[in-house]
This record gives sequence, structure tokens and C-alpha cells, in this order.
Amino acid sequence: MNLHIINTGFFKLDGGAMFGVVPKTLWQRTNPADENNLCTWAMRCLLIEDGDKLILIDNGIGDKQDAKFFSHYYLHGEDSLLGSLNKNGFSERDVTDVFMTHLHFDHCGGGVRYTNGDREKLELTFKNAHYWSNEDHWHWALYPNTRERASFLKENIHPIRESGHLKFINLQGDSPFEQFDIIVANGHTDKQMLPKIKYKDKTIVFAADLLPSMGHIPLAYVMGYDTRPLATLEEKEVFLKEAVENEYIIFFEHDPEVECCTLKMTDKGVRLDQKFSLQEIL
Repeated sequence: MNLHIINTGFFKLDGGAMFGVVPKTLWQRTNPADENNLCTWAMRCLLIEDGDKLILIDNGIGDKQDAKFFSHYYLHGEDSLLGSLNKNGFSERDVTDVFMTHLHFDHCGGGVRYTNGDREKLELTFKNAHYWSNEDHWHWALYPNTRERASFLKENIHPIRESGHLKFINLQGDSPFEQFDIIVANGHTDKQMLPKIKYKDKTIVFAADLLPSMGHIPLAYVMGYDTRPLATLEEKEVFLKEAVENEYIIFFEHDPEVECCTLKMTDKGVRLDQKFSLQEIL
């Protein structure tokens, strides 16, 4: 099995929203804000190559929305979803499975695109792939609460089901993938799925929005975007302890600089142990 990072670019979000009740004087130590109080975040995806399987975990924000939408998020950087796939020796036709941790636009927007630039027609980016969600989260996204409505965009979601490529994971059963198990987290959004990947003698957890960045390791650092922040606190506490005890490698989707880290227990709780690139452990 081989692992490849798929970088899809950077965007910006409000620092206060990303760190909730934590004061700026604390969170800006790890994530400095610009003059508009915006911090830069990565949209770092992961590609699992295993035999005849090529599994893409999340796929970035895409490019379907209008200029007004993107003006709020300041997309930047030279990387793109398909460009990064190509750099790793693959094309969109090679992807067999698209695993979506959840359906917020910065995690699933790249999975659907305009057909030959025609803004009236949409198609799957990965036409040979199954797209994986779970039934509870899919329903949650189709009928969103007011708090999350702006994060679930119909143009990212409806074409997947209409294509016939949508597959639901039974969260009460075993993972349909040999390559990883699934951790379910409900604090950020209902039934978010985090892949726990067995790689050689290591366990790598794709942390998605349970732990978006290195700056979110301290327990109280919970995003204002989370629908159930107290549930996130409980889920983080369990996960952080488990990560220390089992020496998990944390793969960050949104940290602008740090790809991976390990954790350790300290007098102040769980904290960063070592940080490194994915390449260093392959």
C-alpha cells in the first residue's frame, strides 16, 4: 500500500470562528491572522493506492461557485486537485473510490465539476469511482439545519446521487474498506467519518474536522463552526487519550504547514510530541 498527499490549495477562514471561545491572544501563536482576522488553512487530501484500488479521502473545495462566493474564502496557492493527482502519476479516471469524511463544501466540492466548462451542466469529476458517505449524514446534508445550511451546497451533493455512484457505509457494521477502519464523530457535524489507516506497523488517522490543525490539539480549542461543541469536547478527550496510548500518527487536513504529528501526555493535558511530513514515515 502506498499513500500520497493530494494538495488542493489554501483558503482563509475567520480565526475566531476556527477557535471558538479561545482568545485570539492564545490561538494566534500557532495560527497568525491577517489584517482581516483571517487565517490560512490547507485543504490537504489523502490518496491510498492499494492493488487495484485508488481511494481518495476528501477532495477540496472545487471551482464551481461564483466570484462572490470565493471572495469570502480567498482561495490561493499553486496546487489543485487534478494537478496534484497528476504530479503523483494519476488522473481522475484512475480513482476507484471517493471517501467523503463529510459533505461541507471544503471537503467534497472537488468531486463534482462543470461539464466542459458549461455552467448549466454538472458531472462527477471521478467518473469511474464510487462516492462514499453514510445515510445519516447524507440526510443531514440534504435537510440542513440553519447553522450549517451555507456549508452544504446542493451542486456538490445532488449530482452524486443522480449519477448512481453513491454508496452508503453502514456505521454499525465493519468498514467496507480493507485499508482502514472508521471513527465516527458527531460534534462538528452529524456522523463525520475519520479513516484510521493501518500502514505497515503504524496507525494514521485522517483527522478531518475533529482535529483540523496542530493548533487545535488542546482540548478546549473547539471550532465555532461545530454544531455540538460539548460533544466535540467529549470526542476529542477520548480520541486524544487513545492517540497517545496507541501512538497514532495524526494527519492534518487543514493545517497550513504541518502534515502529520504524534501526541504526548503532559501536565497540561495532551500536547504535540513530534511534527513531520508524511514522506518521512513512508
